[in-house]
Amino acid sequence: MRSSRGSFFLAVLLGFSFSALAQEASGPPRTVAGVCGSANWVCVAECIEPECVDRCLRQGCEQSLDRLKACTLKAGCAPDDTQCPARTCGPTCQKAFEPAPPSPEKEMKDPCQGQASSTKALPDKLVGEWRLTAASLPEVTDGGFTRIEAQPRADYERALRITSSGCFVLRTALKDATLGEGNALVVRAWGMVEALGEHHVKLLAKDGQAVGPVCGAKRVIPLSRSKVRFKGGSYRWDLEEGELTLTLDDATKQTFQFEREEGPPP
Repeated sequence: MRSSRGSFFLAVLLGFSFSALAQEASGPPRTVAGVCGSANWVCVAECIEPECVDRCLRQGCEQSLDRLKACTLKAGCAPDDTQCPARTCGPTCQKAFEPAPPSPEKEMKDPCQGQASSTKALPDKLVGEWRLTAASLPEVTDGGFTRIEAQPRADYERALRITSSGCFVLRTALKDATLGEGNALVVRAWGMVEALGEHHVKLLAKDGQAVGPVCGAKRVIPLSRSKVRFKGGSYRWDLEEGELTLTLDDATKQTFQFEREEGPPP
């Protein structure tokens, strides 16, 4: 098979999605005015490129996050003092995020445990832990779709886990550079990988959580209760020299490239 590097422009990309239509189909996330909430995290979970992640955070909570960052900067909090932002900027932080629910949800440590297996067996080659390293991005022009280079974002991280039973977990890490000093969330979406035929799969997200310290306390934010619903996507997969390439089955033919993470099979 011809090397994937020669067939499209690759750019280091720390934003990925199992829904190429999320930027348009999901529309602006709806949550409490002026705060970051579950609708924003669902939107983030379905983004393709960093600009989409930025757009998800701009809808409703960009200004409040800017105020929070300005407060912690003025307070001079040390990077290793995780309680300083909550202590010095507590009210500002609380106004930036949706309130914690009265009955907190428990964190799903292993979302794939106990989940029903796919009706069709997946190729063993797909099973494992994968880290997104590069992607091609489409730009709509008068002549159709072309490839453009993405801007790397060190404060976004993407990883993909596929199990032998056909379960997948997509993990996005948002760091304090994005959410303000002392805050960090790991946004996870999970569901089933459905084999559609030779070298084609469909990824169906069913649920998800955003977990991490927010305003000095751990939060577990359910995503399935949001009004913004998960979308699906079908892809062609290719494996060459230990690199997994997923190509979206639509007119854009967007391509995502992963490297296998070392470790025991999931």
